[in-house]
Amino acid sequence: AVAADHAYMLISAFLVFFMQAGFAMLCAGSVRSKNVMNILIKNVLDACVGCMAFYFFGWGVAYGVDDDGKASSVIGAGSFFLAKNDANGGFKDWKGFLFQWAFAAAAATITSGAMAERTQFAAYLGYSFLLTAFVYPVVVHWVWDSNGWMSAWGGDDSNALSVIDFAGSGVVHMTGGVAGLMGAIMVGPRTGRFGPDGKPVPMPGHNAALVVLGTFILWVGWYGFNPGSQLAISDGVSAEVTARVAVITTLAAAAGGVTAMILHYSLYKVWDLIAVCNGVLAGLVSITAGCPVIEPYAAVIAGAGGAVILWATGKLLLKLKIDDPLEAFAVHGACGAWAVIFVGLFATEGYVAQAYGAPWGSKPEYGIFYGGSGALLGNQILEVFMIFVWVGVTMGGFFFSMKVAGFLRSSPEEEALGLDESKHGGSAYNMEKV
Repeated sequence: AVAADHAYMLISAFLVFFMQAGFAMLCAGSVRSKNVMNILIKNVLDACVGCMAFYFFGWGVAYGVDDDGKASSVIGAGSFFLAKNDANGGFKDWKGFLFQWAFAAAAATITSGAMAERTQFAAYLGYSFLLTAFVYPVVVHWVWDSNGWMSAWGGDDSNALSVIDFAGSGVVHMTGGVAGLMGAIMVGPRTGRFGPDGKPVPMPGHNAALVVLGTFILWVGWYGFNPGSQLAISDGVSAEVTARVAVITTLAAAAGGVTAMILHYSLYKVWDLIAVCNGVLAGLVSITAGCPVIEPYAAVIAGAGGAVILWATGKLLLKLKIDDPLEAFAVHGACGAWAVIFVGLFATEGYVAQAYGAPWGSKPEYGIFYGGSGALLGNQILEVFMIFVWVGVTMGGFFFSMKVAGFLRSSPEEEALGLDESKHGGSAYNMEKV
């Protein structure tokens, strides 16, 4: 049984890491051809820099304990560089590190899409390291570590503030989305994105095929992201939960894609491929928090609602003249918040008891639409608020300091030429005449 659970976690980690390829294709297809190498090297380095940062500091901040085996409710206290201490007797949670690093890399990649096509490379390296070494791991500690102040995994210790964020709609997606929003605000819109009258000027990506490929890779990877977050499969309960999570995830993704298609055709009389792809991703994000605790019909509502929130948030950002080329905040930040709150509405008592037990005390908390007390909904709203404040202040402060120092935005000349030619030695596409 132990070997089966180890193998399941490792395979899930491999799937989550493969999502980096999906993000790479999605980002490459969504930017103009003159900036493809720039966005792709950032995707590759999200994995590399993120691994170093998570190894140096991130794991310790998220899950580390001191020599007495203890950590505060706010931040981890040891195991930096996966070092030995008296509590762990030598680091042994190899599967846990690999699984959590893949999640951390995903959070960093979300941010890079919001700032695409006009951000200096040095600024990117800085925020990628900071996010995966400190900002994201603190949120992980709050919600997923047994010592965290919002954790539902405290063992025998009850915690009235426990939240249900099973695979990280808040922890991963909101964190990356809010960081991206702060970066997009600080770096400013791409040159020419808004006309003299203030109206947005379309800047479509150069390759819809890459967007579709990236979307499907991400969808497949989500079967490691969500079912894998059960962290086990050998016992009967875990096997049932993982299978149900896979179905619930699929329903939400499909509902998001269909809703986005209908919405865009109703408004614009266009069967919009890119909108459908983003709708699928919005549906996936919208189910990641509550996938083990809601009914199939509720998964459809979550995914469809995510598609609407994606569209509305995109419109709001354009109204505010915030340029997010990949709609990273709309997909991950806004839909991540929707997903976390949705749990407080639609979580069922039986599924919560099966997946979580009763970390709040004597009995499970569940959604208000099923007769819940409202305590869970309050906790879920608190998680959304705290992530927005924590990530907004830390990453907003970092981006502001980089802007003041002149290290955030590329020069107008570099932006006009394209970051591939100006910074990466040439175009991603060899278009030599034969």
